Amino acid sequence: MRLSLSKRSRYEEFVAANGDELVKLAYAICGDRGRAEDAVQEALTRVYQRWSRLTDPLAYARRTAINATRDDWRRSMRADRAHREVARFPSTNADDPQERLVTNSALMDALDELPHGQRAVIVLRYGSQLSEAETAAGLGITTGTVKSQTARALARMREVLTPPKPATYEMEIA
Repeated sequence: MRLSLSKRSRYEEFVAANGDELVKLAYAICGDRGRAEDAVQEALTRVYQRWSRLTDPLAYARRTAINATRDDWRRSMRADRAHREVARFPSTNADDPQERLVTNSALMDALDELPHGQRAVIVLRYGSQLSEAETAAGLGITTGTVKSQTARALARMREVLTPPKPATYEMEIA
């Protein structure tokens, strides 16, 4: 399928404007830069194939990238992660929530404890700062499912991030 020159340039502008965000999103979900880039490449290929029919190409690209990470996760079960590769991302804005998410190793470790669906919800809601409705649309689930998955995920992350209380012993003095 070949796009006309004007459609191709709009697609190229879309990729230039959203490619890094999509890689960061996929990285936050899968934890591996190479896999994230592969997922985004697959997503952008699908966006290109459907470009003339898409009303919201960014939402479609997000959903396709998330699905690609899940497919890869199912194949490999995330055997070997390299979270420390995040330093290779160019630092664009320290106030960017997506940037803070992927650079905080404690949060990435807590995200690792979550099932894929809960992890995707947390990354979209808090990393990409999407609304419940946008998250639901992006994942193809209901807003009620987004709410319940968010609650479960945040509870699990609190467990992981809260350090255990040290045992205290009282001595009896006779």
